[in-house]
Amino acid sequence: MNSEYSLSSLNSKVVETEKKSTTAAAPASASVTATVVANIREIPILQPTKFLGNQVSTAKYNPFSFLPKFLYVEFSKSANLFFLFISGIQQIPNISPTSRYTTLIPLIIVLLITAIKEIIEDYGVHKSDHQLNSRPCKIYDGTQFIEKQWRDVKVGDICRVESKEFFPADLVLLSSSEPEGLCYIETSNLDGEVNLKIKQALPETASYLSPNDLTRLSGTIACEQPNNRLYNYDGTLTLDLADGKQKDFPLDPSKLLLRGAQLRNTSWIYAVVVFTGHETKLMLNSSKKPTKASNVTKITNRNILYLFTMLVMMSVLCSVGNLVTSTRAGDHWGYLQIPAKERAKEFGLCILTFMILFNSFIPISLMVTMEIVKFVQSVMIDNDLDIYYAKTDTPAVARSSSLIEELGQVEYVFSDKTGTLTCNEMEFKECSIAGLSYATIANPERRPGSENDPSGQYSFEQLEQHLNISGNRDIIHEFMTSLMTCHTVIPEKMKNSEEVIYQASSPDEAALVQGASDIFKYQFYARRPHMIHCKVKDTDVEFEILNVCEFNSTRKRMSLVLKDPEGKIKLYCKGADSVILERLAANDRFEEATLNHLEEFASEGLRTLCYAMREISLEEYKVWSSVYDAASTTLTNRADELDKAAELIEKEMILLGATAIEDKLQEGVPDTIHTLQQANIKVWVLTGDRQETAINIGYSCKLLTEDMDLFICNKDDRAETENFLTQKLSELEINGHQHTDSPFVSSHALIIEGKCLTFALEKEMEKLFYDVATRCKAVICCRVSPLQKALVVKMVKKFSSSILLAIGDGANDVSMIQAAHVGIGISGVEGLQAARSADFAISQFRFLKKLLLVHGSWAYQRLSKMIFYYFYKNVALYLTQFWYAIFNGFSGQTLYESWTMSCFNVFFTILPPMAIGIFDQFASARLLDKYPQLYMLGQKNEFFNQKRFWGWIMNAVYHSALLFFLGMIAFRQDGVFGGDEGWSGGQWWVGTTIFTATLATILWKAALITDIWTKYTFIAIPGSMVIWFIYMPLVSYAGPRLPWGAFMEYAGIVPRLFGNVNYWLFVILVPFSCILRDYLWKYYKRMYRTKSYHYIQEIQKLNLPDYRPRMDRFRQAVNKVRKIQRLKLSRGYAFAQTDSDQMKIISMYDTTQQKPIG
Repeated sequence: MNSEYSLSSLNSKVVETEKKSTTAAAPASASVTATVVANIREIPILQPTKFLGNQVSTAKYNPFSFLPKFLYVEFSKSANLFFLFISGIQQIPNISPTSRYTTLIPLIIVLLITAIKEIIEDYGVHKSDHQLNSRPCKIYDGTQFIEKQWRDVKVGDICRVESKEFFPADLVLLSSSEPEGLCYIETSNLDGEVNLKIKQALPETASYLSPNDLTRLSGTIACEQPNNRLYNYDGTLTLDLADGKQKDFPLDPSKLLLRGAQLRNTSWIYAVVVFTGHETKLMLNSSKKPTKASNVTKITNRNILYLFTMLVMMSVLCSVGNLVTSTRAGDHWGYLQIPAKERAKEFGLCILTFMILFNSFIPISLMVTMEIVKFVQSVMIDNDLDIYYAKTDTPAVARSSSLIEELGQVEYVFSDKTGTLTCNEMEFKECSIAGLSYATIANPERRPGSENDPSGQYSFEQLEQHLNISGNRDIIHEFMTSLMTCHTVIPEKMKNSEEVIYQASSPDEAALVQGASDIFKYQFYARRPHMIHCKVKDTDVEFEILNVCEFNSTRKRMSLVLKDPEGKIKLYCKGADSVILERLAANDRFEEATLNHLEEFASEGLRTLCYAMREISLEEYKVWSSVYDAASTTLTNRADELDKAAELIEKEMILLGATAIEDKLQEGVPDTIHTLQQANIKVWVLTGDRQETAINIGYSCKLLTEDMDLFICNKDDRAETENFLTQKLSELEINGHQHTDSPFVSSHALIIEGKCLTFALEKEMEKLFYDVATRCKAVICCRVSPLQKALVVKMVKKFSSSILLAIGDGANDVSMIQAAHVGIGISGVEGLQAARSADFAISQFRFLKKLLLVHGSWAYQRLSKMIFYYFYKNVALYLTQFWYAIFNGFSGQTLYESWTMSCFNVFFTILPPMAIGIFDQFASARLLDKYPQLYMLGQKNEFFNQKRFWGWIMNAVYHSALLFFLGMIAFRQDGVFGGDEGWSGGQWWVGTTIFTATLATILWKAALITDIWTKYTFIAIPGSMVIWFIYMPLVSYAGPRLPWGAFMEYAGIVPRLFGNVNYWLFVILVPFSCILRDYLWKYYKRMYRTKSYHYIQEIQKLNLPDYRPRMDRFRQAVNKVRKIQRLKLSRGYAFAQTDSDQMKIISMYDTTQQKPIG
């Protein structure tokens, strides 16, 4: 369907015609066919239209959707659903043995606490959305540009965007401050590429350079409907001409400026809005923040269902017992007799009664405690100084505390490259000129033995001397000249300053030109059409640009033909060593030494380029120039013909040298990735950068190692991609890597480009791609769109049960972050959109190591232990009620006083789970970092699995049976409570004694499972027993004196119990007999079924030194040999250059002219 957007300053109309088209729905999805019946719409400019507004929302809730969405999510949890059911049946008269509100009020409190947490977390997203929607932009109102907010931008508006501002919507470029309507944009927020892209307006609109000019502009745009294809755009601009006629002009992606991109190196542009809000390509590549639940929470809900089944079975058994008792004893005790017709009804009601009686079997306070513990753990992350970045004053932020335990179970990390692994800064570090190696700081271990030692390394200061006295000073001069001239950089002088700022589409080029200027004083300072102005040692020189043989990914080189100040015609060529070396003259004297230097540079992870030149005679140039001109004007296969023309002159060159640029990694990235791999975490890098750049960074950050075989998939069609993946899968299976669940030992890495990834993610091929990728130790996806990043994550999630983590720093990473189980945003240079959309935010990639290995491991182990302990203590207590029902005729009578039972979870046992969940450590932070293999415990679910769950439940059953039946045996005669003095005990005496022993057993169990004792542990565990012994006298003496006569069951009980030796013997010996089995079992496991963390705990406890043999030097030597072998094939070439538009810059830019102010 076509839609037309007006450009008229007075009015506009949109004409939509019927069109049936088949287009690719997304970069990685199958094509779809759509037929749309169109209509005609009139859209006056700057008037409200029927098109979608520009306001965006990425929040999970709004005021209308919050309640239904929140309640749906909360009551999808088994525990909340169960308590809602109990609350409901408690309202039925004569059913509940307890108050009608004992379950409802705690449930409401739990929901309120959770709702407040959700509101606070979502408020942050609303706040960031509001800031984005309130950004200022300038909109044309018919006479001038007025400031409005982004939310007020409408389709058909004309915007003025200034340098370093972001585009508020998807725009079509009309004109700019640069010649011929050119402008630079950076799309790192969209596709991760940091090299600048060139856009150019139509010549027919490029002349509109002021608001007055825009009053003459009138026309319409017919274009495609909104879609998520970042690199596609088809449209037609119909202009109303002065003679009253109309003329159509084609629009393509080179005219489109996407929301989220940033204007760079251009003072201003005028552009018309075509897509707004959620119809922009950025938003169509994004998705709403999903609702995530942790794996531990899901398993807990499943375990609650198991406990619910046990509760129903207990209720049915007790109801059967009640029915049998009533039937048999009814003849003797008339008050128990039930009419035959009423028995079925009574049976059903009795089941509900026992379900209410036993409802605390499933602890409602568990959910509150989990939320509190997770919140405190998130605060501990927020306040950890080890993951605080002082340089930017940025702490870590846990935005979603509900997922904190997921950090301890991650198996896959999907990472962006730019801004996440790298700093997005290029620095000219080293170079090789005339067979000698130079560096900013020379390596002291490679001190040269003479003034011409190819194996040594010289400093840049010594290079200055060589430029004056060396026998190769002409070569050095030519090398500097090539750095200064062979590029497409635009120089801009700062106002009121002589400082020159270099604007480049490639960060590599900017670094090289900046290096030549700052270090060697070969300064490029102005560009005119076909002329460049430079200073060599403060002397002005001019070069005439004759021809440019453009860089592209096939040629991997760029050549410049120029005339120097002496009138000589020279060719300067730069590119990959593989293409430069084969075009050198025979027996080049610097080739061997330069190759050795290239290998050294690449082994240091530097990005390399080779430089060569030749002098061309006037006659040869005239002949070649005619061939080049013919190729540049041909209408068929122009690019191929230009490449052929370039081949004719790019030959017999002299090798000048090579450059080495450092694409700065963030601090600690290689060590972090290496440590994560030791922890059995597979790292995948998903980037918008080129293949060469991504591979180079892969080696720099230790994701790729020298002993890896690289599977590089860069095929052109679906069939070739499928054949490639099938072949590689066969190779991997032959090598024996058939089990993806086992710790990977594969020495293979997969590198796949975006086009191949499109085919690989199709439904028919995605399983094949998954099988290949998961058998490799590392995966790098290059040239991928934001949607493809998310699709890769979803594909792994589809076929694997592993926990996935995604980390990125730009808006282009949001979809990937939201698709993963855990999303981490880097608070980096690309803004905070990723950090705001993520579950956790950190400021440096290296902080991921402590976040996962320490905080993640602790959170997972603490919560696992706390949840199981919570189940244990409630089952242990309430099963004694079940045993008691056997002895009281299944009447529903409780063994314990009702307020005591109510206080069990709230006062007497609330602190131990808190202490375990917040402060327990099964290993110290130092040892978790030193032995990353411990992280595998979480991946294998060592601490939280069904076997452990049933083990805890059986332990609770054993303890409850021992406590109750030993109590019944010990107190079968009331005399033990002071029969000599005429006192008889009764039910509350026995119940209180058993409750005290049960509480002692539960607290003793907490002490036994605690790995580390802090002051808070001492307060929590012994302190809970102190609370009970304070509570008993308090309610015993004060309760009966209250006006309403509460706690009458405890009247006079305390002095008789506390003064009775049998009470104390029972309270000490019975818990001891219960815990003795647990202690012996723990001893047996540690001595004869030892786990890896047991050894680490002993190392920590006994402070044992680590005597593992040091293999570092040996590994370095082996890796050095492997590096040399690999680098014979690839010597670190990586160059982020635009494939086209280089000639436009050289032929159009004039930096000596004043630019229009717009």
